[in-house]
Amino acid sequence: MNVNGYETMNITSTQFAIGQVVRHRSYPFRGVIVDVDPEFSNTEEWWQSIPEQDRPRRDQPFYHLLAENDSAAYHAYVSEQNLLVDDSGEPLKNPEVAEVFGEFRGDSYALPASYRN
Repeated sequence: MNVNGYETMNITSTQFAIGQVVRHRSYPFRGVIVDVDPEFSNTEEWWQSIPEQDRPRRDQPFYHLLAENDSAAYHAYVSEQNLLVDDSGEPLKNPEVAEVFGEFRGDSYALPASYRN
C-alpha cells in the first residue's frame, strides 16, 4: 500500500508502531515512525557507512522515521535495537509530520484514514 508517498506493508511482530514517537538509543534525535521493514532493506553502501562496531543486526525490523535533532529535520532509517519509546510528551517540529499524520496524542500521532483497514 502507498500512503502519502510511503510504501507500507503488514508486519506481524514489531516493538513499535506506525505513528509512534521514538528516540535513538545512542544519538540525540527523535522521530515518528512512518514505515517498517521486516529486516534490513537499505543499500550495501548505507550499511558499510556505519562503523563496524556500531552496525546493528540485519535480521530485525528497521524503521523509517520523520526525524529531528536540535538543528535539522530529516528522514532516518533505524534498527529496532537502537530505538526507545520517547516519553517527553512533546510533539515533533519536523514539518513533514503534519503532511502524513493527524493530531498529536502525547506519545503518538493519529493515523490518517488511509492507514486504517
